[in-house]
Amino acid sequence: MSKKKKKFKRENSHKKTQTPESWRRPKGGHSRIRLEVNGAPAKPKAGYRTDTEVRGLHPSGYEEVMIHNTGDLEDIEPETEAARIGSTVGGRKRAKIIEKADEEDIKVLNGEKEGEEE
Repeated sequence: MSKKKKKFKRENSHKKTQTPESWRRPKGGHSRIRLEVNGAPAKPKAGYRTDTEVRGLHPSGYEEVMIHNTGDLEDIEPETEAARIGSTVGGRKRAKIIEKADEEDIKVLNGEKEGEEE
């Protein structure tokens, strides 16, 4: 994971707060991004694609595995995979999953919620 992934911003997203930054293809006739004018923001192309070894991985380098109960943790390889607890899992079961993951040295990507302290 040598390169940093480039974030492409939507045209004029810096001018208005209503315009989100998420990429949309510019279609305007005089669009500097569409025409690829020097000094204009970059436009996505095939050359920006990530390496095949790291494609689809979490930025930490682990492969994400969705977890819904403590039994799902048994299938995880701690060296290459990290757990992500499903959004439908409640507080009590979430605590049990995090506890068991700590015992087995498994990284949990969303183990702590904001405002929560141990």
